[in-house]
Amino acid sequence: MSTQKRVLQEAGTVDDNELRLEQGKAEQIVDALNTDLASTYMLYHQLKKHHWNVEGAEFRDLHLFLGDAAMEAEEAADVLAERLQALGGTPVSNPVNQTETATVEFEGDDVYDIRTSLENDLEMYGDIIESLREHVELATDLGDHATAELLREILVQTEEDAHHIEHYLEDDTLVTDAAMSR
Repeated sequence: MSTQKRVLQEAGTVDDNELRLEQGKAEQIVDALNTDLASTYMLYHQLKKHHWNVEGAEFRDLHLFLGDAAMEAEEAADVLAERLQALGGTPVSNPVNQTETATVEFEGDDVYDIRTSLENDLEMYGDIIESLREHVELATDLGDHATAELLREILVQTEEDAHHIEHYLEDDTLVTDAAMSR
């Protein structure tokens, strides 16, 4: 491990950017993007947990869907982090800071039945969707149309994944109780 320590930029700061977005506006957008980044990582970890623990009659489809949805969340997080860095910010990368910055809460380490797990995922998706919508509007109002466009693209995928979960939670899917099938 290197003994040389030279901080290039302190966490939580926003430097000037080459995108010609005024400092005050960049700071607001970086803050919003870090919130979405942290929340997206909470979603990623919860989806991976459910991907690993899913059981039951629809195991294979759900296992694959949850893996794909986690991958989508991870890709969205990467886009958010790269954009806020381009705006002069520092992406929130410490897991403790991500937990504190996120507007959603990880359900914990306990393993739940898949219906409960998916309901928890859908709730988290809903909160993230609301935040993304607010941040699209913020970026647009501040004249950062590129960030607004990136957030719109993430929003479309996030809504699509949430909608898939709604389908899995319909009454005619997922066995809810063994006694009901008798």
